[in-house]
Amino acid sequence: MVTGPSLTPELLAAAQRAESAATAAGLSFFEVVFEMLDASEVNAVAAYGGFPNRYPSWRFGMEYERLSKGHEWGLSKIYELVVNHDPTIAYLLRSNSALEQKLVMAHVFGHADFFRHNAWFAPTERAMMPRFGEHARRIQGYADRHGRDRVERFLDVALSLEPLMDPYGPQRRHRAERRRAEGGGGPMKASQPPQGGVNLRLVTGGKAALPGGWDLPTFDLLRFLGEHAELEDWERDVLGIVSAEAEYFLPQRMTKIINEGWASFWHSRLLTGGLLTAGELVDFADCHSSATQAAPGQLNPYKLGIELFRHAERRGLDLFRLRTVHNDVSFVDEVMDEEFIERSSLFVSERGSGREPARIQSRDHSRVKQELLRSMAWAGQPRIALESVGGGGRRELLLRHHHDGRDLHLEDAGAVLKAIGGLWGAPVQLLTFEGEQERLVTVEGGEVRVQDVGTPAAPLPSRAG
Repeated sequence: MVTGPSLTPELLAAAQRAESAATAAGLSFFEVVFEMLDASEVNAVAAYGGFPNRYPSWRFGMEYERLSKGHEWGLSKIYELVVNHDPTIAYLLRSNSALEQKLVMAHVFGHADFFRHNAWFAPTERAMMPRFGEHARRIQGYADRHGRDRVERFLDVALSLEPLMDPYGPQRRHRAERRRAEGGGGPMKASQPPQGGVNLRLVTGGKAALPGGWDLPTFDLLRFLGEHAELEDWERDVLGIVSAEAEYFLPQRMTKIINEGWASFWHSRLLTGGLLTAGELVDFADCHSSATQAAPGQLNPYKLGIELFRHAERRGLDLFRLRTVHNDVSFVDEVMDEEFIERSSLFVSERGSGREPARIQSRDHSRVKQELLRSMAWAGQPRIALESVGGGGRRELLLRHHHDGRDLHLEDAGAVLKAIGGLWGAPVQLLTFEGEQERLVTVEGGEVRVQDVGTPAAPLPSRAG
């Protein structure tokens, strides 16, 4: 079922025709609700991740400014915004042409099908609009009681730690919950490490105490801090809100290519399969190519995704199975082969120095695929694990960066460690590599120090400005 209280009768009829065509092709989805917005309204909703009732933050304001400037200067344009929800909510740009609206609505039904059936969205809550509103009301209440500046400072720290989570944790917990509901398996632990681990024991004053079944190493550092840092009740709740919302948005980061590819594949198939008149085909080709074109040396997720699905279809693969089980990494790993890389003229490039342009480094298909998979691994974030707690009889945390060939920016890493140390109230250390050299970054008493492993520590230079 499709509804659209703000649509014209003509657009509503077009949406209903697109829905019928999508259903006949095998797509299925929750009810889809279309809402028509002006460009500034779409940018505002997009800045809040599709939920205009979220709590306010300067970070959302900065995102709104970025989107608005991109639209104003002709650098980018949001044609639509689709929200993983039941019902699925789709925001349309009022200034779209009639043809663009047809394309966008067909695209929306592809997204709606993907949200409902893809395994990585299965753990997400499907009625998040009221949940986001409740989060905003709680944070506003804390601001009224404890002072807006204090709450906003803590919220900013919490948001800076969003990447410190296990992108596969929600899926593991969801599967464990399903097994429990079906009568199998034992109690679910708070965190399951990918490969073994030792039972976490926190040493405080000579006593071992940390309930909750946590095992080390764990990548769920944000959840760990929310459960075990010495926080006030309102601070713990805010950290839990940030963690819950980050987990809701996590699958979108992990499925950008396959999600956009699926929606693009179906808007193309549906529109050219009967939704367009003969007179609209040329304009459609122009609009479609504009959305899927890529700048030199860059990958467009729409283009890469749709071409991977077309390649999968040529190979005789089950497209509906692919959209159900995969995230970006596993999708690319299964579908991308030497033929696709050669057909798409993909290559590995390296940045030039100064004003020199980027240079092609390799066209070897295995190298191309390896570099692409590495760039998408771990939801595009550094892989940071909590290794131990309480070394030397203290509450200090030891973190380890699982280096994949890409170095951390040590100044940025030091800032994140300071945020962690401020919440934890004890020293925090991070082991990483810079090139071939192992380094230890330490925060204690608000001071950041860095050292080569096995050498005396030296203060990390302060950032200019």
